[in-house]
Amino acid sequence: MNTLEVTKDAPQATLEEKAKTRKISGSQAVLEALIAEGADTIFGYPGGAIMPIYDALYDYNDRLKHILVRHEQGGIHAAQGYARTSGKTGVVFATSGPGATNLVTGLADAMIDSNPLVCVTGQVFAHLLGTDAFQETDVINITTPVTKWNYQVTDACEIPAAIAKAFYIASTGRPGPVLIDITKNAQLQLFDYEGYTSCNHVRSYRPAPIIRKEYIAQAAELINQAKKPFVLFGQGVILGKAEQEFKAFIEKTGIPAAWTIMGLSALPTEHPLNVGMLGMHGNYAPNVLTNECDVLIAIGMRFDDRVTGRLDKYAKQAKIIHLDIDPAEIDKNVKATVPVWGDCKETLPLLTELVQANQHQEWLEKFRTLEQEEVKEVINSELQPEEGEMTMGEVINILNELTHDDAVFVTDVGQHQMVACRYARFKQSKSNVTSGGLGTMGFGLPAAIGAWYGAPERNVIAIIGDGGIQMTIQELGTIMQFGAKVKILILNNQFLGMVRQWQQLFHDKRYSFVNITSPDYVAVAKGYYIPGKRVDQRAQLREALQEMLDHDGAYLLEVMVGKENNVFPMVPQGSSVSEIRLK
Repeated sequence: MNTLEVTKDAPQATLEEKAKTRKISGSQAVLEALIAEGADTIFGYPGGAIMPIYDALYDYNDRLKHILVRHEQGGIHAAQGYARTSGKTGVVFATSGPGATNLVTGLADAMIDSNPLVCVTGQVFAHLLGTDAFQETDVINITTPVTKWNYQVTDACEIPAAIAKAFYIASTGRPGPVLIDITKNAQLQLFDYEGYTSCNHVRSYRPAPIIRKEYIAQAAELINQAKKPFVLFGQGVILGKAEQEFKAFIEKTGIPAAWTIMGLSALPTEHPLNVGMLGMHGNYAPNVLTNECDVLIAIGMRFDDRVTGRLDKYAKQAKIIHLDIDPAEIDKNVKATVPVWGDCKETLPLLTELVQANQHQEWLEKFRTLEQEEVKEVINSELQPEEGEMTMGEVINILNELTHDDAVFVTDVGQHQMVACRYARFKQSKSNVTSGGLGTMGFGLPAAIGAWYGAPERNVIAIIGDGGIQMTIQELGTIMQFGAKVKILILNNQFLGMVRQWQQLFHDKRYSFVNITSPDYVAVAKGYYIPGKRVDQRAQLREALQEMLDHDGAYLLEVMVGKENNVFPMVPQGSSVSEIRLK
């Protein structure tokens, strides 16, 4: 009788037990957990301490796609981009020591921008912990301030539960990065694997606070009485998948709405109630009228200092309603008259039900009047210059036309970021990927790679300055090897433009170390088998952008723009938002 026949004749209890329990390694358990959680793409870089996981990955290539980045920081930014466009949790692998510490910038970026990530790092053998072994760092203490949760595994039996908890914490409530550090012995250890159970509860962790309906009623009463209500919305609307609920709320109430750069694309740009961008380089009307509204409704945003300017002069005349899933954000920077805790996908419909249908045409007209002032003083010359050097704004404007407002823009950090966010036009959500709270130069290129893997059916365009591109330019190698169809648009002003603007305006044009020399980017791209072009004449611009978009694959286009063009409007540091300057 062969083995199969013996198995068939075995008692039912034994069959179930055998099906449930088997010997696997800790490394295999990691990969089984990722598959069970629906992960399909890993960004990583191998090394000695994580080698057993990579050895196991060799047998999982048919179920898990691994993208070999050129630097661990590139890996974690790619995972951020993937999370932002896919709406899923990004996954990163790195080895111990420098591999793990190279993740720290990305962890900090993901933490402040609420990006769900699960990072798995290798660690030295457990018996070597604390001995300063080769490539040992105390990654748990190093990353504690920049993770939502972290944990060190020294026994393989802990791996399934640790990974389950990691995905649950990373993706629920206010999302964020989680790090699991696994010693090498735990990766190699064989144990009795009883299958994977996802996590849906952690003691002392409440991802969504209890909704207090009395506060929703109070908020509705304030909104119904308001003559000049104003909505500010952030990424919480996108993270909560509440775009339709948000749209229904503002359309019923007729309230003008402005966005943070992280909230951009939650509402179509051309929506009649969309009045533009908040903050230091935001639009003129929403900044000025923040200090004239009588009820300010903040939804899924955290009152960052770049949005508020001077807090002691911020919206002092207004009643504040703050909707947020993270109770720690309520009253942190701006005192709320009515706090509305909870997931905005749940709280917004409750609020919409109680508010009265309204139109605030006279109030909305004030936004339109100030908008026309900005168009006349700033926007026309930026988007449609008649002579002189090319502007970043005209590049973005043409790009909008050619993509029919339907591309994903991934920006690095600097002047180009502010210009792209100001002038981008989007029809659908999850179209804007940028480093908001941390402002990480070097974010753009690797994040665009991840964004493409998160939404390969969409046109993903990395918009980067000549400073930021040089920080992670090695990720062109990742594109070369794996074929991500990312369009790379370098807006080259031959300066570290944002710093130069501040030095010009506030430091008497003392341009201290902001002149930056660039390589021949087209030649560099060619070295990575990526075609490209350099444009320095306005007459060539539209055709070159179209050529970039039409190319079936990655493409690099360098556009030479004005060296000393500034981004306006601007709220000077230490000023009120109503003191925003048009020029």
